[in-house]
Amino acid sequence: MKLRLAALAAVLLLSACRHAGDITAENGGGVYAVRSACPIAGIPAGTGDITLFNPSGSTDSRAIDVTASISDLRATCQQTTDEVISTATFTITALRRDAGPARQVVLPYFDVALRGGSQVAAKQIGQVALNFAPGSQHAWTQVRAVVRVNRAAATLPANVRAILTRPRKAGEADAAIDPMSDPRVAKAVADATFEHLVGFELTQDQIKYNATR
Repeated sequence: MKLRLAALAAVLLLSACRHAGDITAENGGGVYAVRSACPIAGIPAGTGDITLFNPSGSTDSRAIDVTASISDLRATCQQTTDEVISTATFTITALRRDAGPARQVVLPYFDVALRGGSQVAAKQIGQVALNFAPGSQHAWTQVRAVVRVNRAAATLPANVRAILTRPRKAGEADAAIDPMSDPRVAKAVADATFEHLVGFELTQDQIKYNATR
């Protein structure tokens, strides 16, 4: 889940007249990237799959009962005066070992707003039901999850914005210095950066199985 701050080193908070990928001749030229207050959607490594065994204490491949995975994660973002609302949709697809009678399997999933790559700002645990039709080994469903982030918390302070967007010209003493190398700037960017993460709510044994299978 750790936020890769290095990827944010070139991210600048710009006025609405700038667009991602714009190249300008001002101040010697440069490529502009637009920073958004919207959370970054993702599935933490090792939480996008779940395996159920029968008997439950076994991890033998012959005892695999149901497997399921998360895919097609998409997120939309709405900004109000006070909040940033991220709505994520994703698909859960399951496969059962035996094509027997109709069966319902309920799986737990989490929905997290992560701040700065490590701080859980909000978390919800949900339950999703997968219904296998008689004689079918396959089932799927779509899930919708919503997190709300305080807009002020997701906005960079004015002094940090000024540092990141200050024009720099070749030949100046600090022209080649990455402003993100300043720990205070890096922390401010991290604190204002949120992720909207979803995945299966796994037990310790399931986490271990996913890591070693």
